[in-house]
Amino acid sequence: MLARSLSVAAVAAAIVLVQPGLAVAADDPNTTVTYTVTSGALSMSAPVSANLGSGAPGTTISGALGTVTVTDDRALLSASWTVTASETDFTNGASTIPATDAGYDPGSITTTGTITATGTPVTLSGTATPVVTGSAGVGDNTATWNPTVSVSVPTGAVGGNYTGTLTQSVA
Repeated sequence: MLARSLSVAAVAAAIVLVQPGLAVAADDPNTTVTYTVTSGALSMSAPVSANLGSGAPGTTISGALGTVTVTDDRALLSASWTVTASETDFTNGASTIPATDAGYDPGSITTTGTITATGTPVTLSGTATPVVTGSAGVGDNTATWNPTVSVSVPTGAVGGNYTGTLTQSVA
């Protein structure tokens, strides 16, 4: 009898597979499935320090700053962000080279996820200026670049080690 019951069950299963439009019985259970997609923050990482090298008065000193990365973990349907950069004047303690003698060039930008990242070379100043924009983002994404910072050393510059502070931020 058990063998016959299994055969009837197998035939019934085959009939269900053959007849996809078969009506669901009133006592067949439904299960509502839910889940949550988590979201995070918009953040940025950049080198703590960079040495551009050296050069004589009247030349341009330039070098790679190091890897800068924007991480957008906000999981938005329509994401955008802007990175700005500003620079303080460079000083050696006795002499100053203005921030406006420096430039910032993002160069090539690598992305992950869905985001369009566009860089804009700028002359630096004490005012935050857009250098990279992210647009048309969907979900989580990242953008990474290694900008070149250059300083046009005035012909009247005094020798010494000059230091300035480059501030980059994302919003």
